[in-house]
Amino acid sequence: MTFTDYVFEKSKYLNSIAVINKEEYRYKEIFLKVKSIGNMLKDKDLNNENSILLIGENSVFFIESYFGIIDSGVICVPINPSFTAEHINYIIDSLHIKIIFVQKKLLKKLNSFIRKGIEILTEEDIDNLPMIKEKFKEVKKEDVAVILFTSGSTSIPKGVMLTHDNLIYNTNSIIEYLSLKEEDRVEVVLPFYYCYGTSLLHTHFRVGGSLVINNKFMFPETVLEDINEYRCTGFAGVPSTFQILLKKSSIKDTKLPSLRYITQAGGRMANVFIEELLDVLQGVDIFIMYGQTEATSRLSYLPPRLLKEKMGSIGKGIPGTELKVVGKDGQEVLPGEIGEIVAKGGNIMKGYFNDKDETNKVLKNGYLYTGDLGTVDEEGYIYIMGREKNIIKSGGNRISPKEIEDTIIELEEVLECAVVGVDDEIMGEAVKAFVVLNNKNFTNKDIINHCKNKLPSYKLPKYIEVVDNLPKNSSGKVLVGVLKESR
Repeated sequence: MTFTDYVFEKSKYLNSIAVINKEEYRYKEIFLKVKSIGNMLKDKDLNNENSILLIGENSVFFIESYFGIIDSGVICVPINPSFTAEHINYIIDSLHIKIIFVQKKLLKKLNSFIRKGIEILTEEDIDNLPMIKEKFKEVKKEDVAVILFTSGSTSIPKGVMLTHDNLIYNTNSIIEYLSLKEEDRVEVVLPFYYCYGTSLLHTHFRVGGSLVINNKFMFPETVLEDINEYRCTGFAGVPSTFQILLKKSSIKDTKLPSLRYITQAGGRMANVFIEELLDVLQGVDIFIMYGQTEATSRLSYLPPRLLKEKMGSIGKGIPGTELKVVGKDGQEVLPGEIGEIVAKGGNIMKGYFNDKDETNKVLKNGYLYTGDLGTVDEEGYIYIMGREKNIIKSGGNRISPKEIEDTIIELEEVLECAVVGVDDEIMGEAVKAFVVLNNKNFTNKDIINHCKNKLPSYKLPKYIEVVDNLPKNSSGKVLVGVLKESR
């Protein structure tokens, strides 16, 4: 059984609404298109180690292509459309990509670096595919279904390999603790190329629920309008999503009678905003969650009934997943002690694509070592204390400081550069660059303009501070902790 078979097992012949994106799309028609795409790909000379790139914003085209690619038994690689050409080229070359599904509106960007021999498929190409007799293709549960590329500790994106079984396992767990039913309808503002966004797609399609796609979050009032117009029961966001709604919408004065629950992940949200949500969304279940792409999406949740009592906690492991905090000796820490959060379960990735060294660093003794530092209370509830790695989490994005440092140091006027994440009440963390200049006439605006030509918008420094020198230890290593404290 492919993950696609699992997702559509109960809903493939339903005439009920699956997606609302200006128009209504029903399960039966989406499933037929998924199978058409799957059958078309099965006719090609592909195997379960081949990969197909998928580039698109949230849309029915993305959904049909995503499930169709997985149905064919090959690996689907959805990527952020704002990735730089360098990153996309790296992915294309590393995976030997021969087929790319791309939304027509994004085709112009892709045309600048597509090489001969790569087949491009848009909405127009899949709209008129014939529905022929389904072709069977054997897929093992340990076969990779999806590779999600995420920035790691270097500027080279890391490909997280998730199997059909990983996706099924995590989907079942999330459905269980959120008590999702066919009647549930979630409004989606999170991108589907992000594991949190795809988890919304996976879970609601599995139970026969529905999704409302909103690609206009720059106008936050539309979120509230959609929830009420379409009677959405659920909404999901990263910390900045809710902080923007609290600060830049009328949510405090708007009644949302259909809303049953909201979920938050993608970084720690300040307690002050959780308290505001509790006050504003009385009667709505608020799930504070924790996860990683390496864990398919979700690792833990805090039951809404404990939100006030355990404020700031990420809760405990989701159903079927063991989550604990261990010290350097591998033993669980005592309450109040700090250690690294580790996880074990069927949702843990197969590994990083083509990167055995990085895989071995995080998959040890049957556990995923998350790189996040935490502690536990007397009842075993986990609290994140910080991150062992220096990855910056801003608005749900994982950002590598090294990539930004390498970009800034390209400038002749810059002698040294160090980038850190600093607290930001909207984005959770913001990017701050400390630079040492050899040209005092060079300005922050010059640095930003250079970065705009090299980096996607979410990686641009929000703050730049010019310093005389960077603090270093005796080995010449920059003391990042000192910089963070000096912010």
